[in-house]
Amino acid sequence: MRDLLQTLLDARDLDDLVTADQVLDRTALLVAVRNAADAELTRTVRRAECMQAPERDGQASMRSWLRGHVRLSAREAARIVHNGRALEQLPAVAAAFAAGAVSADQVAVIAPVAAVEVQAEAVGQGVDLTEVDATLAEVAATQVHAALGAVVQRFLDLLDPDGKEPDPTDERRLSIARHPDGSRTFRGELDAVGGEKFETWLESLVQANRPAGDTRSRPQQLADALVQGVDNALAAGQVPILRTVKPHVFVRIDLDDLVDPAVGRAAGHTWFGAQISAARARMLACDGSITRVVFGPDGHTLDLGRTHRVVPPPLRKAVELRDEHCVFTGCDAPSCWCDVHHLLHWVEGGETSLANSALLCERHHTKVHHGFRIERQPDGRWRTYRPDGTEIVLGQPLPV
Repeated sequence: MRDLLQTLLDARDLDDLVTADQVLDRTALLVAVRNAADAELTRTVRRAECMQAPERDGQASMRSWLRGHVRLSAREAARIVHNGRALEQLPAVAAAFAAGAVSADQVAVIAPVAAVEVQAEAVGQGVDLTEVDATLAEVAATQVHAALGAVVQRFLDLLDPDGKEPDPTDERRLSIARHPDGSRTFRGELDAVGGEKFETWLESLVQANRPAGDTRSRPQQLADALVQGVDNALAAGQVPILRTVKPHVFVRIDLDDLVDPAVGRAAGHTWFGAQISAARARMLACDGSITRVVFGPDGHTLDLGRTHRVVPPPLRKAVELRDEHCVFTGCDAPSCWCDVHHLLHWVEGGETSLANSALLCERHHTKVHHGFRIERQPDGRWRTYRPDGTEIVLGQPLPV
């Protein structure tokens, strides 16, 4: 560790590095220093755990101490503690970690080999654990990350070839973090078969809608496909009923805010507590169901109107037959993925009619509510215009 730090301190200032070799060498050195620092941290945390040091600050464990005193995430704190325990059974891996050749993430991949039941089974079968330890250290230090996981899994499978098949439902978990602005962050794990099903379903949605000129990243396309799959499921009405009501997106918004184009964020409130803009609420209202509710000054309901569908089924069918797919230039998303958009919104006096309707997928429905514009020509062709007024035309040569 000291040697690595000294080498880093002796290195020239970053601004003095002018060749690719110099920058890449420095990058490799920094990774090695980080690995060695992580190794020393892991070793120290393990020592503190064995000494029950967290009790001094009134904490029950090093996990809780790391979360509270140095503000690590629960996941990272758990990984450090778990790695420290595992490395006691893996001296060769520990040495490679301390030398900076192995990362904390790689140690976490190897850690299952150090489990008590695994070690006991290996000893019972006459497996040389010293050799296993050395092999894992070498693979971690010399091969790509994916290869290490495959080697570890292979060892575990060979150790218990006839073991009980795990229940796949025990290997699945999903957490959803809801942020103040209503956005969500997902973290989850799936078993091999469940993951294969999920990726197959998601990929089918990605490949079914690849409009021309879509330059979004792969993660953006996958996220869009996930939302589209949820849209399809909700629209099909095949998900379980919640308290006699079919699941749907619920938005509460004052009428004055809904019709006032000047109203910005936080005008609408969803069922799960998110706040959305009036513009977003108007987009959802293009092809949704509306219920008028009148409240008195004391908050009691004075009048509850009937829920009615903005676009009745016969009109939607007519729009689908006419447009066939999303009419935004360059998109061919199927009609079952699309909303019926009001060219002139009904809150502004626009009619709910075939002439005032167009099929738009969610992505392009959003675009049209944020500056883009679509027009249907007398010959039935649709044209799309950017917020600056220029038309989107397919087949145009790219600017040099």
